[in-house]
Amino acid sequence: MGALVLVFDGLLAAALIWLAWQATHTPGLFRAVISFIIFGLLMALAWVRLEAPDIALAEAAIGAGATGALLLSALGRLAVTDEAGTPWQERGDLYFWVPAGLALLGLLTLAAWQLPSPGLGEEVQASLAESGVENPVTAVLLNFRAFDTLLEIGVLLLATVAIWSLGRMPVPGVPAMTSPVLPALGRVLFPMFALVSVYLLWRGSHAPGGAFSAGAVMGAGGILTILAGAQPWLTGSAYGPWRILLSLGLAAMLAVALGVIALGQPFFAYPTDLAGPIVLLLELAAGLSIAMSLVALYLAGQPPASCNGESMRR
Repeated sequence: MGALVLVFDGLLAAALIWLAWQATHTPGLFRAVISFIIFGLLMALAWVRLEAPDIALAEAAIGAGATGALLLSALGRLAVTDEAGTPWQERGDLYFWVPAGLALLGLLTLAAWQLPSPGLGEEVQASLAESGVENPVTAVLLNFRAFDTLLEIGVLLLATVAIWSLGRMPVPGVPAMTSPVLPALGRVLFPMFALVSVYLLWRGSHAPGGAFSAGAVMGAGGILTILAGAQPWLTGSAYGPWRILLSLGLAAMLAVALGVIALGQPFFAYPTDLAGPIVLLLELAAGLSIAMSLVALYLAGQPPASCNGESMRR
């Protein structure tokens, strides 16, 4: 059994290296994007083998799902060119990339070697009862290291604002679909993405899951729904709840951080009896903001004021 696992891990590592090479050096852009998507799926499997299911869920939803959709969308908007024979295929590239890759691998190995052993796992487990949740990953993200999460959500919001500052989303906002079934199928499937997201959000309090996984799954579901031709996000009044949902995560975390200071606690130090409800509130707010941010990034511009064709064409 041990030998089979070792062989499987070796094949998985070899496949990841080969797919990474294909994604960066294959002559066809479409093949490169497909290689990247498969690389993301296998990387999620690698995280599972490393007993990190939280990262595996995020990798599958963001790395393979949302990023793959972004690359395919960008590829569809590029002008058709002769993809045969690109400059970076020249043999001379090997003399640069192979030594550079080995040097980077050496630096990463050295950095990993310097990490404290066994890490901070024992300290996290010792304080887990005061965090309000049973899952140590959620406790670290939304309690012990909540300031880091605040900055991460702030970066997502800042990226969205930067993209919106470039103007309205490209027209057409969604790809042209020849089948009338796909939009209906997209609308039918999206509630399942939402249901899975709610489950992951609830599960995050005691097992792998939480706001990042739930937001990534819901965001990927939204992007796939738009790709299918359904556009529920683009209907309704001007901008709808976009701005509120995008800033909800950052606003909730700031409100909590300042609120506990008003109660006489240090920055992001929750009272023990309120820690559970606070973490649940932050999970919900962060999950919604992450999902909306992923969809907003995919749209590549400010959403239209309304869904009718005239408004979208202005």
